[in-house]
Amino acid sequence: METLTEFNLAEAIAILTRTPATLNALLRGLPDLWVLHNEGSSDGGGNNEEKNTWSAFDIVGHLIVGDRTDWMPRARIILENGEARPFDPFDRFAQEKESQGKSLEQLLDEFARVRSENVAALQALNLQPEDLARRGRHPALGVVTLSQLLATWAVHDLTHLHQLSRVMAHQYRDAVGPWSAYLGVLHCAGHSA
Repeated sequence: METLTEFNLAEAIAILTRTPATLNALLRGLPDLWVLHNEGSSDGGGNNEEKNTWSAFDIVGHLIVGDRTDWMPRARIILENGEARPFDPFDRFAQEKESQGKSLEQLLDEFARVRSENVAALQALNLQPEDLARRGRHPALGVVTLSQLLATWAVHDLTHLHQLSRVMAHQYRDAVGPWSAYLGVLHCAGHSA
């Protein structure tokens, strides 16, 4: 089996275009247990920054904020300014305010719309290999390339899909009884927030 190590825009777009439908199929219409609870407190409430855990609702909100303020804005900064203008810092917890008063269904619809717009804008850039090699400046990581940013966007989606399955499985961590020994998702020490 071949390991993919080089960035390919079409392959990244294949992931980016599927994430909204994946979330929609998994989450729309589920009971609150699955979408509002996290791996912290039993009621799913409280300060997520302190617990470092999110619910499915929080994850969808985070993906929306990222699509609105991170990926395409940073791509444009690279293309327009290169390393001369560092990226604006990203608020990893902005969804706590941005998602207030919205239903999960509203968030799923908003994410599908924003993602569709961003993928269309990305495709409209008609990026060439020399564009993908262009460099920008991340406020914490330093110099990064456009291809690294776009690859990270796709892997970021996959990271949160992984997180989502782990958070949801956590809700039945006790209910599975001794089968817990066979369910790796219940023992994952991966990404939390």
